Amino acid sequence: MNIQEYFARISYNESLKDADLQTLTVIFQHHIQAIPFENLSMHCGETIELDLQSTYDKIVRKKRGGWCLESNHLLFWALQELGYDVCILGGNSYNPAERGYTAEINHILLKVVIEGNSYIVDAGFGGAYQAWQPLMLISGKDQSQIPGIFRFTEDNGTWYFEKVKRKHYIPEQSVPFTDTPELGNIRKIYTFTLEPRHINDFQALNTYLQVSPDNILQKKSICSLQTAEGLYALVGWTFTKIYFVAKETKMIQKEKLCYYFTQETSNLLRYYFQSSSLQSFINYSLPSTVGNKKLS
Repeated sequence: MNIQEYFARISYNESLKDADLQTLTVIFQHHIQAIPFENLSMHCGETIELDLQSTYDKIVRKKRGGWCLESNHLLFWALQELGYDVCILGGNSYNPAERGYTAEINHILLKVVIEGNSYIVDAGFGGAYQAWQPLMLISGKDQSQIPGIFRFTEDNGTWYFEKVKRKHYIPEQSVPFTDTPELGNIRKIYTFTLEPRHINDFQALNTYLQVSPDNILQKKSICSLQTAEGLYALVGWTFTKIYFVAKETKMIQKEKLCYYFTQETSNLLRYYFQSSSLQSFINYSLPSTVGNKKLS
């Protein structure tokens, strides 16, 4: 494994600097804009091995993406290589359908300490709830970023992470945007504690998520990638492009690719996501991509 090879994978061409917040922010942004959050391996009949070498080979050398266990583990390694004080934490995701947090840890995130200040760095949540910058670990402080306003609150050693949803773009609307969120616009994301974890603590979770028919990652294929202006997402066969405009979310394109799939569509998706995982997924789901292929 080689840090320069990782830099090439995320298109980071700047000269190495101190292990400071500015460098962390730039590397983090390159990471989330180059490595898709996706669960396509399990939908391609592949087994996901949770060890660093396998993750490195998959994401860096094979130019694929990964889910939180893979993407954040790779980022953890890279930050250690650069001299950051970083540790792994475990999170419990919020389930809107159950209106509660999962009983067992099902997410991995990172804590980085710089000059005595702690930051949460999470490259593995994906979609519209992905932060674009490291977040200072401080309770009750609104932290505004382009994707929205993020907030941590702490209660008796448990930290709660949530986001204020961005306002959807309505061309005719003349009412000015306000930073004061309505109650329904607050999205709970996950909880966590500051107990340091090791990647081996997540081996059972890695296996469970690949075999349990009840979790969302088994039910639906997901691939999302952050961009400089918004994000691309392919959930099932629905492809969405979202741009963040001022303080609003503008959905430029939402197209359900569920009737006919063409080679042109395949090329378009590969162009947007720049990931060989997507090609593997397409080939596995559609053995023949010659002409038009009707999806079931």
